[in-house]
Amino acid sequence: MDVKNIGKNIATLRKKHGMTQTALAEELKISNKTVSKWESGQGYPEISQLPSLAHFFNVSIDSLMTDKPGGIAIAGNILTDVVKMVDCYPEKGMLANIGDMSVCVGGCVPNTAIDIAKIDRSLPLTAIGKVGDDDNGRFVVAKMIENGINCDKVIVSQTKPTSSSDVISSPDGERTFFHCRGANAEFSPEDIDINALNCSIFHIGYILLLDIFDQEDKEYGTVMARFLHSVQKKGIKTSIDVVSDSTGEYKKKIIPALKYCDYVIVNEIESSIISGLNPYTEDKKPNLENIKKTMEIMADYGVSEKIIIHCKQAGFCYDVKTKEFVAVGSVDMPRELFKGSVGAGDAFCAGSLYGIYNGFSNKEILEFAGGAAVCNLLSENSIDGMLSKPEIYKVMEKYGYMEV
Repeated sequence: MDVKNIGKNIATLRKKHGMTQTALAEELKISNKTVSKWESGQGYPEISQLPSLAHFFNVSIDSLMTDKPGGIAIAGNILTDVVKMVDCYPEKGMLANIGDMSVCVGGCVPNTAIDIAKIDRSLPLTAIGKVGDDDNGRFVVAKMIENGINCDKVIVSQTKPTSSSDVISSPDGERTFFHCRGANAEFSPEDIDINALNCSIFHIGYILLLDIFDQEDKEYGTVMARFLHSVQKKGIKTSIDVVSDSTGEYKKKIIPALKYCDYVIVNEIESSIISGLNPYTEDKKPNLENIKKTMEIMADYGVSEKIIIHCKQAGFCYDVKTKEFVAVGSVDMPRELFKGSVGAGDAFCAGSLYGIYNGFSNKEILEFAGGAAVCNLLSENSIDGMLSKPEIYKVMEKYGYMEV
C-alpha cells in the first residue's frame, strides 16, 4: 500500500467535492488531524475505512490506492448558449416569433463533460478551457462543478468575455448558430500544463473554433497537431471533435491533427469535407460505401485507433487496427417526443467516449452513443435531457434501432 498515493488521491477527491479537511473528518467521524496525516503521507486509512471513503467519493477502492491516471479530460470551447425557439426561420428581411428563450451551457467542454457526468458520476472528469471574468463564465463553471467536474484547469481571461452563441431552433428541430468567439479565441497550449494531466483520454474540441490552436505550425502543420503530439508522448490517448463552420478551412486545419489522434468523433458533413465524398445516396440515405472510404482516408492521414462518424440516421465506427467497419441505426424514438437538437452531437460524443473508456465493443459504442444522443433530444437545451447509464439502456431497449 503506497501511503503517498492514497493521501494524494484523497486530497484530490476532497478538493473536487469542495470540502475542507475538517468537513471530510466530520463526515467520516474522525479527527481533522487524521485527514491531514493521510494527505501529507504520514499515515493512511485503516482497511476498514477504505469502503466508506470509496462510497463517499463514489469511486472504487482501487482508484483510491493507485496513482495510475484515470478519467477523461475535456478541453477546448466553453461558452453559453442562448437558445431561442422560433416559429419559423424567416427569409431575409422578414420576421419570426420567439416562443421561448433560455440560457444554458454550450461548447465541447461543458456539454460533453456534463453529459458524461450524468451518465456515470463515478468517472473522474476534468474541464480545461478559458472563460471571461463575467456572469456567463461563472455560470458555466458553476454548472460543471455542480455536476462533479474538476474545474481547477479552467482559466479566467482578463481581456475577453466568455464565449457565447445565439442558437436559433426552428420547429423542425434544425438549429442555426451565431457565435461570439470571446475567451476561446485566446485559449492556447500555454494554458495547459501537459505534465499535470492525470487522465487516460484527452478530448479537445472544436477545431475551427480555437483560433490559436488552429494557427499554422511550419513543422506540424497546425499548433493543434504539435500540441496533440506532446499529449501523446505523455502516454495519454487523444481525441478530437470539429465544428461545422461554413467559413472554415477544413483540410488545412484538421488534416494535420489526424496524425496525432487516437480517436476522432465527427459528423457526416465534417468528415465528408475531408474526403470530398458525398455521405448520402440520391435518395438521402447514408452512403455506406462513401462513409467507409472517408474513414479509411482519415486513417491514412494518421488516426491510430477509432474513427466515429454520426448523422441523424446512424452512427459508424471504423477500427483502424482491425479494419472493422460497423454501422448502427439511430434509436427509433418517436419524433413527437423531441424538444430540440442543441448539443446532440456532443451527447453522441459523450456516449462514444464513455464506451471507449470502458472498453465497449465497436457496436456497443455506437449503440450506447446513439442512446445518449436521443436522450439529449428530450430537452430544448444541450444537457438537461441526458440520463444515467441504466436509464439510457432502458431507452435503447424500449425503442430499438432504425435500419441502416
